[in-house]
Amino acid sequence: MKTILAIHTGGTISMSQNDKGEIVPNDENPIAEQQSILKGQVKLITDEMFNLPSPHVTPEVMLKIKQRIIKAIADGIDGVVITHGTDTLEETAYFLDLTLPNTIPVVVTGAMRSSNEIGSDGLYNFRNAILVAATDESYGKGVLVVMNDEIHTARFVTKTHTTNVATFRTPTFGPIGIVTQDKAKYFQELIQTEVADIDHVVSGVYLIKAYAGMDGTLFDAINQSDTKGLVIEGLGAGNLPPQTLPAIQKLLDRRIPIVLVSRCYNGVAQDIYDYQGGGIQLKKMGLILCQGLNGQKARIKLLVGLSDEKSGKSLAHFVRNAVS
Repeated sequence: MKTILAIHTGGTISMSQNDKGEIVPNDENPIAEQQSILKGQVKLITDEMFNLPSPHVTPEVMLKIKQRIIKAIADGIDGVVITHGTDTLEETAYFLDLTLPNTIPVVVTGAMRSSNEIGSDGLYNFRNAILVAATDESYGKGVLVVMNDEIHTARFVTKTHTTNVATFRTPTFGPIGIVTQDKAKYFQELIQTEVADIDHVVSGVYLIKAYAGMDGTLFDAINQSDTKGLVIEGLGAGNLPPQTLPAIQKLLDRRIPIVLVSRCYNGVAQDIYDYQGGGIQLKKMGLILCQGLNGQKARIKLLVGLSDEKSGKSLAHFVRNAVS
């Protein structure tokens, strides 16, 4: 019988709807009380680490979750399930994917409907996440996200709808497996990537989204002494309005690493266009074109790389690709 650690951090999966129809946190987590789930199939250990709506989750919280999992690995646990609010679930999952050794299964799940709503999906997702964590085939696949009968990689999954239970999708690549007949079935393998065993997280890493007519105002605003890094969601294949370039150059002159991704839902940033503000010029300026990650994931990767004291070519190599 596998021993699975369930780490609860809060979010909709732990909340309830009140008489006014508002979703509010509970003093007691109703999911954490489900000790009998899959009884006889797994031994479940519960740790209610946090009770935070996911917009309250910070990289410091993510680091504490990582440290708790490291302890569980040392204690001989077979797998870990983390319940989490969905708004920042993909960022926590990817942070863990970047910072944990790729050994035991680590599965993140959540819910789009609170515990007492009609059609609540929390307990079902929690059960499926435990099944995935207890499956031998889940070893060595990095951190996984299990929602709505699908198994996604933390690296590529993203929240695509504000309220739909099928909100978590993997653009371009799709899920790597499904949960069916009480089993996890895999159809794809994930290419390995570099892991950074950090013990602290830096601050001052920002994310800005480009738009038509954008100028250098926002870039000038974040050009502060404590700024350590920047991710830009560029236009199309990775381009920016020319009015942004002088302010961006000022940041580069201060050796602040700038990562460029696309704001598009599918595809990757590339140095295709050769005009003022085009990807070819941006790459020549020194921007790091990151392929395969969205803006929030690229920010997490840049933050982790800087926290691991990477710089220059080593930082660029770490951040440039979703795979190493």
